[in-house]
Amino acid sequence: MALEEILNIKKEKIKDLKRAGIDPYPAQSSRTHKISEVLKQFDKLSADKETLILAGRVRALRGHGGVIFFDIDDGSAKIQGLIKEDAAGKDFFKNFTKFIDIGDFVEIKGSLFKTKKEEKTLEVQEYRLLTKTLLPLPEKWHGLQDIEERLRRRYLDLIMDSDEREIFVKKSHFWQSIRKFLINEGGLEVETPVLERIPGGADAEPFSTRMNALDMDLYLRISLELNLKRLIVGGYDKVFEIGRIFRNEGIDREHLQDYTQMEMYWAYYDYEKLMVLLKNMYQAVITETIGSLAHEYQGRQIDWSGDWLKIDYYDFFKKHTGLDLSSVSEAGLKAYGSENNIDISQHLGRGRLIDVIFKKKVRPNLIQPCFLVLPPVDIEPLAKRWPQDHGRVERFQIMAGGSELGKGFSELNDPMDQRERFEEQSRLREAGDKEAQRMDEDFVEALEYGMPPTAGFGVSERLFAFITDRSVRETVFFPLMKPKE
Repeated sequence: MALEEILNIKKEKIKDLKRAGIDPYPAQSSRTHKISEVLKQFDKLSADKETLILAGRVRALRGHGGVIFFDIDDGSAKIQGLIKEDAAGKDFFKNFTKFIDIGDFVEIKGSLFKTKKEEKTLEVQEYRLLTKTLLPLPEKWHGLQDIEERLRRRYLDLIMDSDEREIFVKKSHFWQSIRKFLINEGGLEVETPVLERIPGGADAEPFSTRMNALDMDLYLRISLELNLKRLIVGGYDKVFEIGRIFRNEGIDREHLQDYTQMEMYWAYYDYEKLMVLLKNMYQAVITETIGSLAHEYQGRQIDWSGDWLKIDYYDFFKKHTGLDLSSVSEAGLKAYGSENNIDISQHLGRGRLIDVIFKKKVRPNLIQPCFLVLPPVDIEPLAKRWPQDHGRVERFQIMAGGSELGKGFSELNDPMDQRERFEEQSRLREAGDKEAQRMDEDFVEALEYGMPPTAGFGVSERLFAFITDRSVRETVFFPLMKPKE
């Protein structure tokens, strides 16, 4: 049957319902139990002959002469309903058959029993339509391989696939467990502005907007960092935020333009002390989210248990490229990129060249969870220099499966050094690097009032996508999609 014909039939049913004085979209429901609760307590409830009222979406209808079997699903579980014509009456039976379709939401009242096949069932004494659907549910959604279509109509994906719904339950537990861990460690959860005059805290191109009330151009934040460090200056010692950030960059398995990130800043910590805390946090969060510290990612087994290796950035970079970062020049980096078919045309400055070579040649070799430590200062303008070599910074990345799954460092609190690094970033920006950071005079001024030794860290929902072996956009409810042509 054509979709237009189905739509017209359903519209006529709505007219018939209204003529019969039945509201096809009532506001209230008298549901007494969730279906999952009923199934857990089934033996007791059925033995007590208790009258229950359940509600949910009709997922299947099966007629057998004077008997109708149907399934309803309320999102927590599914149960079978039964209507017998001889018990319920001809009009009752006829109206249910006439007006109720698969996909509709109904409320059913009755008592529990088991069929001869041991199917847990509610025999219906009364029913009420809660929502009349106009469009039919797809029949072959489970076989749909077009991920674009599934993401474009995510609500259908959730209706038709309970495993997809469960992913987002796990994602909620993921963020809850991070929040719980940090609060238990004394952290204060805060909120900072999404709109900023100067975007900072990351190397990324921002989205721009305008506030009419103040006649001001603004940006959507690309990081939570600078405002959280202002709070450390202001006297808080442990702060964190779980919030949305926005970066005007490309889409791939690990990147989206808007996503959720947690950033934390602990005063009187350095990067070494923070690594100890974070290993414990990751192990607790991963266990609470997926029930294990071992999982598969892209065909590889990943194991988060035990101690993690600390890998020196310079040593590992040299091992996989032959380049010594303590001496290689910008020209040498460019030559290596050209020789190894790495497009360096859009990468300005030594730091950008190191980073693109790292991503292409070095990062894919970091498979099991580890800390990659002490990179060159060129790639991290907000981290404190390493006392043993001022060309390096006290930064670590949590790496696994060839991906960065969190980054932290001893925060730079020397305002003169910070100003010089912002000035270098400004020169790169003037040369055409859209992702270079901007001079933030207010932040430098805040540092001039003094920030105690502090370590900071950030992790995004990429970690959740990684431990569930999905692309990040598959773990977002409604990712932005290119319009259909």
